[in-house]
Amino acid sequence: MGGKILYKKWQCLKKRLREIYDLESVIAVLTWDQNTHMPPGGAEARGKQLSVLGELAHQKKTAPELGELLEAVESEPPFLSYDSDQASIVRVAKRQYLEAQKVSTGFISRFYEHIAKTNQIWMEARESNDFGKVAPCLEKTLDLSREYASFFPESEHIADPLINRSDYGMKASDIQELFHQLRRQLVPFVDEITQQPASDRSCLLQAYPVQKQLDFCKEVIAKMGFDFRRGRLDLAMHPFMIGFAAGDIRITTRVKEQDLSEVLFSTIHEAGHAIYEMGINPAYEGTPLHNGISCGVHESQSRLWENIIGRSREFWSYFYPKLQARFPSQLGNVSLDDFYRAINHVERSLIRTDADELTYNLHVIIRFDLELALLEGKLQIRDLPEAWNERYKTDLGLVPPNDRDGVLQDIHWYFDFIGGVFQGYTLGNILSSQFYQAALKACPEIPEQIVHGNFVPLHAWLKENIYQHGSKYTAAEIVERATGSSLAIEPYMEYLRKKYYNLYLSR
Repeated sequence: MGGKILYKKWQCLKKRLREIYDLESVIAVLTWDQNTHMPPGGAEARGKQLSVLGELAHQKKTAPELGELLEAVESEPPFLSYDSDQASIVRVAKRQYLEAQKVSTGFISRFYEHIAKTNQIWMEARESNDFGKVAPCLEKTLDLSREYASFFPESEHIADPLINRSDYGMKASDIQELFHQLRRQLVPFVDEITQQPASDRSCLLQAYPVQKQLDFCKEVIAKMGFDFRRGRLDLAMHPFMIGFAAGDIRITTRVKEQDLSEVLFSTIHEAGHAIYEMGINPAYEGTPLHNGISCGVHESQSRLWENIIGRSREFWSYFYPKLQARFPSQLGNVSLDDFYRAINHVERSLIRTDADELTYNLHVIIRFDLELALLEGKLQIRDLPEAWNERYKTDLGLVPPNDRDGVLQDIHWYFDFIGGVFQGYTLGNILSSQFYQAALKACPEIPEQIVHGNFVPLHAWLKENIYQHGSKYTAAEIVERATGSSLAIEPYMEYLRKKYYNLYLSR
């Protein structure tokens, strides 16, 4: 193909990819608004708006002209080098094109409209503690989830296409085996730690003025690297991060006046997501590379900042005096050691987002198992609350007193498919330790720098090895490139054992 013709086709391809990117950004804006500022009465109209935009975006994703352009350029010399940005854009775009081709446009339209409606009803059902109110919608969500999976009949398991959406390359069987290994080590460790005297959390459970909490959190995440020129922080029922463009990446958080830990760690968590996306090569904007590579890798960054860094003694050696200065009557007489133990309190609990590091993954495994049972037809929606409560009794020794603290607590099944997201949280926990171990090997000074409030060495390593690449490489490739090995649970368990033995068993 002549140089001029190739250049023209490449420009046409980039223009089409930009249109898809911009449409999906508009959908994201409407989604953010729905979860932050939209009045309840707007739910029906918002569903129709999202349906129209989702259908239009899908039409552009599956347009024959896009496929022709991809086919025309992929075999040309500039697009043959695997590591080049051009080749990577074409490679990822073609993969997404072929996947989108299998899904009908009509299905996408029905799905967006249904999910917008379901999300609003879930918020009302959660507020009134009434699962029955949203159960019919969840029945349809399950039907739509199975319908989506049916577009990929070659899949080994019905959940595989759903998992592939957020953790490309992973299968239900892979995750089941990984979770089995992790649970086998975690359960006895949780038992051992929870048999010890519990840490005193009372210093966190006092009256902390809401705005002062938010102001402090803004100071913390700005120091971590969150750029308020390109991002903002708002409140939502369920904290989340969402990006519209390289210069517009937003996070939300949740505040409890009587529990300081809620806003601290939900804000640091979501900022970890945002810092990742803020670090993507800006040249990728408008292409399929301008996203985090997978749910698992994305979660590795939020959990790394929230737990490995945000719950570390080094982190609070720097920030705790500042926190005490903000809240002298609440924390003036509380030592750093006592505060550190309080924020690393271990306790069997009902709420996933409030769970400590040791028990958190048990919450995820419960959800993943229930998802598989629903998709396989072994569990019905009407029986979901009972199944949920039984698993909590078996795995965590607790029974939710109501649906709000049980099956209604998470937004995911009420704002997306059933299946394919929750596994990313535990994959992220595992990867957070693996990445941090590699960062320490390259930059041993990181902990000492954090003591002095310097996050630049850690941030620089993460940007160089993970952030800048966006979706250029698969998750498996990023892990191998950054750490020199494939996904492994050993660094994670090593981190947990060292930290919690020191906190609970060496007193």
